[in-house]
Amino acid sequence: MSEDDKPGGKPAIKAKAKIPNAKDIRSPEFTPHGISAGRGSKLNRPSALTAKQARKRKILTIVVLVVVAILVAGFVWWWINRPPPEIEVTGKFASQPKVEIPTDLAPAGKRKVTTAITGDGPKIQKGDTVYAEYVFYQWSKDSDDEDGSVKSKSKQLASSYEQASQGQPTQPLVVGESGIKGFDAGMIGQTAGSRVVLQIPPSEGFGNDGQQVGLTKSDWVVFVVDVQAVVHKNQGPQGAKKELDDAKLPSVKDKGAGKAPEVKIPDRDAPAKFQNETLVQGNGPAVAKGDEAIVNYQGTIWDSGKIFDSSWKSGSPAKFPIGTGKTVPGFDKGLTNVKVGSRVLLVLPPEEGYGKKGMPPDIKGDDTLVFVVDVLAKVEK
Repeated sequence: MSEDDKPGGKPAIKAKAKIPNAKDIRSPEFTPHGISAGRGSKLNRPSALTAKQARKRKILTIVVLVVVAILVAGFVWWWINRPPPEIEVTGKFASQPKVEIPTDLAPAGKRKVTTAITGDGPKIQKGDTVYAEYVFYQWSKDSDDEDGSVKSKSKQLASSYEQASQGQPTQPLVVGESGIKGFDAGMIGQTAGSRVVLQIPPSEGFGNDGQQVGLTKSDWVVFVVDVQAVVHKNQGPQGAKKELDDAKLPSVKDKGAGKAPEVKIPDRDAPAKFQNETLVQGNGPAVAKGDEAIVNYQGTIWDSGKIFDSSWKSGSPAKFPIGTGKTVPGFDKGLTNVKVGSRVLLVLPPEEGYGKKGMPPDIKGDDTLVFVVDVLAKVEK
């Protein structure tokens, strides 16, 4: 056994490591941690391009934040200043309109009148006769425990459009005499051809008569009215007068505003053919075939001189369809293409009037009829 392998012996030192001197280390062999040693190093400094991208990203972020802030501010402004809910009325004039009364709109304040469609016809004055179609609604305050936005409820009560489709003609209204204060006041100044929306408070509504149509004392009424024609109080012919100098025909003398003319039948046989003479040439639009004309008229029997019919006497102008065969033939012939504002004289032999059967008890089958007709308006469609 050698001395080295004996227990308790000292281990032999085989070699000593030599620590190099820093001066002897060449730069490619030593690189401080984190600093690039050159092209071959895998540790690179941040590049100039990355810094530029960072600046762009920062600018973009700022722009986005500014845009978002503007949008938020705009929405807040709109929310604060947004228009309140309102009643919307759409649809064609003279047809049943579509009416939307928002439940988040509560009836309040004073009467409100808006014009959904503006016509260019005559303006309505107190005492005028208005030919119109309409629909009206009950409108009352309401609430809903589950939906706090609910402030009102509404219900359609009547529609002249629907009644007309069932063969029930709409009666004309005299503004100032309708019995509905808010309606009369709201219609003054409106024009023929207009669609008018009226929100009428209880104090200006149907009053005690409201119960008959289903209204309570606190209910508002919403009217939508299509003004199809306006006839002024005591309206007469408007245009250029024409002299009639024919001894074979009746003479016609004007008796003033609101009064029927005086008609004198000559003491001779009635003409055998239809006669149509213009006494006043109106300056309004012409009444075409298929139109409805608003007229004042007076009918006289040639042989007896008896007045058998008069709208002046009944107190209200009449509405006639023209050129469709729904009135006596002489009316269709005599009023087609006549201008509003005209006064015409029509002499109708039996075949142009009520025919061989006549119209008992006043008109016999061989009677010739004399009409004086003032064309006051035509119905807007």
